[in-house]
Amino acid sequence: MNHSLLLPGPVQRIVVLRALGLGDLICAGPALRSLRATFPEAGISLLGQPWAQEFVARFDALDHWIGFPGWPGLREQVLHAERVPAFLADMQRQRFDLALQLHGSGESSNGLLGLLGARLCAGFQRPGAWVPPGQEERFCAWPEQGHESQRLLALCRHLGLQAVDESLEFPLRPTDRQTLLQLCPALEEGAPYVCLHAGAQLASRRWPAQRFAAVADALHDAGYRIVLSGGPAEQALGQQLAALMSVPCINLVGLTNLWTLGALIASARCLIANDTGVSHIAAALRVPSLIVSSGGDVQRWAPPDRQLNRVLSKPAPCRPCAHQDCPTGHGCAHALTVYEVLAALQHLLELPPLSGGSGPLAEGTEHDASSAHPHLARPWQLPLQPVPGPA
Repeated sequence: MNHSLLLPGPVQRIVVLRALGLGDLICAGPALRSLRATFPEAGISLLGQPWAQEFVARFDALDHWIGFPGWPGLREQVLHAERVPAFLADMQRQRFDLALQLHGSGESSNGLLGLLGARLCAGFQRPGAWVPPGQEERFCAWPEQGHESQRLLALCRHLGLQAVDESLEFPLRPTDRQTLLQLCPALEEGAPYVCLHAGAQLASRRWPAQRFAAVADALHDAGYRIVLSGGPAEQALGQQLAALMSVPCINLVGLTNLWTLGALIASARCLIANDTGVSHIAAALRVPSLIVSSGGDVQRWAPPDRQLNRVLSKPAPCRPCAHQDCPTGHGCAHALTVYEVLAALQHLLELPPLSGGSGPLAEGTEHDASSAHPHLARPWQLPLQPVPGPA
């Protein structure tokens, strides 16, 4: 039954535009469940990137995946202009009842939405931005503040969709754990491990590998095995990180798929990562995490549970950053020291002092290299002082 006055029925065929990355789709979970709760009998399709096809196959709020050839202004996917006419013709033949834009503020995506041929269109807009004619009441102002999940739920409330819980979801299956153990039998031994994920799509979002290595050394000394994770494009980074460490590790960078990566994180004592998609996997699976945010929009992307999932960042006037490589010295990354990360991990994991001193580290206290964990003084690790550049 349709309970939304702004979405007169029947609404039986729905397409949702969210052609973004892994973390973006996980954060859209509450909004997609709200849509499903309101239209339980509808067929709901995701217009998304190729990787999302396997996610849709497991996510109960979605029924179908539709790929698309890119669109001007949507930089997340390469535009194949020669495929666009046939794509639009096919979408229009499907005669969707509702096209829902969950892709962002709408400057580039609302034009695409209006060409999909749906009877009803809904989404976000910034003041003065274009929306499909006659559909204005179904568009709400893009929220400039708040967590990404809350921003998307603002549209659900505007449309009168049924309220649902706001938890994040990552749909693992028992076979994912079994496949992971076939890939890496050593994990079956049950020794506690931490997962280090030093990659990110943009180099400007990566904390220095030398500092990840220093954290790994300290956590190994505290009794944890170190497991490295990452995608196939990050294998060189994984090899670099393993070489910088002075302790053994299990290097699974480039060897896991989406679901074995999830199983790896699910059994970890903690995930330590840059602000990238795996942070949302940890949040959805309720795994403790320490996330280093270099250049990201912390208030938009930090996991909702700030006690279980800690985010460390330094202020910078240029946040959020969309540069592939930082043009100003990467001060936001270099200003965050290894010692500060270890201090946060000590509290998160309830570890004995990692400072080498007689008492626990105090929150919010300034420290220098001499008072840090003794392994931080090893000569092959980065100095703890930030390099020049805005922080």
